[in-house]
Amino acid sequence: MAIRQLSETLINQIAAGEVIERPASAAKELIENALDAGATRIEIATSGGGKGLLRVSDNGSGMDAADLELAVKRHCTSKISETLDDIRTLGFRGEALPSIGSVAKLSISSRRKDSAGGSEIAVSGGKFLHLRPSALNPGTIVEVRDLFFATPARLKFLKTEKAEAAAITEIVKRMAIAFPGVRFVLSGTDRSTLEFPATGDDHLARMAQILGKDFRDNAIEIDAEREDVSLTGYAGVPTFNRGNSGHQYAFVNGRPVQDKLILSAIRGAYAETIPAGRYPVAVLSFKLDPALVDVNVHPAKSDVRFRDPGLIRGLIIGAVREALARDGSRAATTGADGMLRSFRPGFQPNAYQRPAQAPWSPETSPSRPYQAANSGFAERPQASFDGLVTPTARSEPQPQSWQQPAAAPREEAQQRFPLGAARAQLHENYIVAQTEDGLVIVDQHAAHERLVFEEMRKALHSKRLPSQVLLIPEIVDLPEEDCDRLMVHAEGLGELGLAIERFGPGAIAVRETPAMLGEVDANGLIRQLADEIAEWDTASGLSQKLEYVAATMACHGSVRSGRRMRPEEMNALLRQMEVTPGSGQCNHGRPTYIELKLSDIERLFGRS
Repeated sequence: MAIRQLSETLINQIAAGEVIERPASAAKELIENALDAGATRIEIATSGGGKGLLRVSDNGSGMDAADLELAVKRHCTSKISETLDDIRTLGFRGEALPSIGSVAKLSISSRRKDSAGGSEIAVSGGKFLHLRPSALNPGTIVEVRDLFFATPARLKFLKTEKAEAAAITEIVKRMAIAFPGVRFVLSGTDRSTLEFPATGDDHLARMAQILGKDFRDNAIEIDAEREDVSLTGYAGVPTFNRGNSGHQYAFVNGRPVQDKLILSAIRGAYAETIPAGRYPVAVLSFKLDPALVDVNVHPAKSDVRFRDPGLIRGLIIGAVREALARDGSRAATTGADGMLRSFRPGFQPNAYQRPAQAPWSPETSPSRPYQAANSGFAERPQASFDGLVTPTARSEPQPQSWQQPAAAPREEAQQRFPLGAARAQLHENYIVAQTEDGLVIVDQHAAHERLVFEEMRKALHSKRLPSQVLLIPEIVDLPEEDCDRLMVHAEGLGELGLAIERFGPGAIAVRETPAMLGEVDANGLIRQLADEIAEWDTASGLSQKLEYVAATMACHGSVRSGRRMRPEEMNALLRQMEVTPGSGQCNHGRPTYIELKLSDIERLFGRS
């Protein structure tokens, strides 16, 4: 069979198979072009899930007739010159427009800001139709109709109109988070209008538009740098989690990416803090030298490859864990909302909420629960309750064991402590504490479980762990390259109680295993570590196994439900929770306490 040159139309249709997989792919490419053109307002209109119509309008720099003629040809771009080492734009391949034009009916109208008039070009199924003058405002309008009409087989692989419309919405959301200074409007006959006003430099405000207003109240700021790679963004507290990973957004030099390395690192950073099957909410943005990351891995440009993946993974895990240790112990505000909804079926506390509710104060409360700090109940028949003595928080330092409180407690204002003062224990499991502006309900078993686990984790990382010597060393046969990788990490593994040494070119001898793991499958453990090092250049699996054992021991060694506690013990537990990282959730990711503000309580009683 003779070799022949493919036609330009067929070449473009083949390229479209990778670049334009679905309507959302076309929307992504067109929005990227608008952003590269400096647009501050982008409007997207769709019909039939983007299959019938996809129109993207912007107020960017625009193009003249000569630019339009080149724009629909392959490998024509204004964004790079001779090298791929310094890509600072979203697009650069010069494939999107000719690919779209080869499988759909494409028209582009554009006008430069300094031009008296605009131009319009049309391509249908890879065939040039016309290039003519057009009247329009400065900017560009790209209209795609009947996507894949020239390749009908591709239409069979598309999902329903609703699913395709949702995919376009997700693309717009990712772009909106990456560019908060741009106003996005998404409309069409197949959807309700979605608008994201520009927020300027306030990235958190834009994130709140996308992820919901609750994210602002439950987000922790991240700002870290390592070896000229900077990481900024926000991570949700562990108790603010979702049922899938769709609320995790990552950006590399402003480019939205869906990278497995980044998603895996986020999951590792939240290890032991989120229940199985739940996912954290996070928005992470990386800035680094373009030469250190390859964005040309795939024509869709959603995958990237870092020159030093271990650095990126370590930066993510370290930055997120530091943020969680600093501010991640607080409970999610959604916990209180769930409690309010569960008090009575059908009850809608929000119906009583004022449009702009001020912080609670006794002076503004319509029922005035009290009139002075120590006046007791105002009504005479209840005055006998005024003499009751209730436990309060203590300010002196607590001993190492919270079960042995210091003597001579003294009264102290409970509002000086974030978790307040213990007032009661319900059902021998739940501690009720009074704070300055509300109350806190603590699960005593879950809270102490986290405290014990953090103490054990600290011991794990502060010294070499005890090991058990194998009577007969176990020999594990591995490829030579895996043996080389393992020996690089031999010293670190030794600190964890796993002693290994080389046994010939293609084998590893295991002489000691961590005593904490008990009887262990050394062969399986070594192979798992070898695979992990080959994938991520790190051997965190053993450390995670040890932490899992520590978590199990902490669960069985903590104070059990049903244990009646003295007021001093309850207060000491609260004080230790306030200074322990991650105390807002137990080892299994469940919340250890829920906070109710007084304004929430008043809403329950219809007072506000």
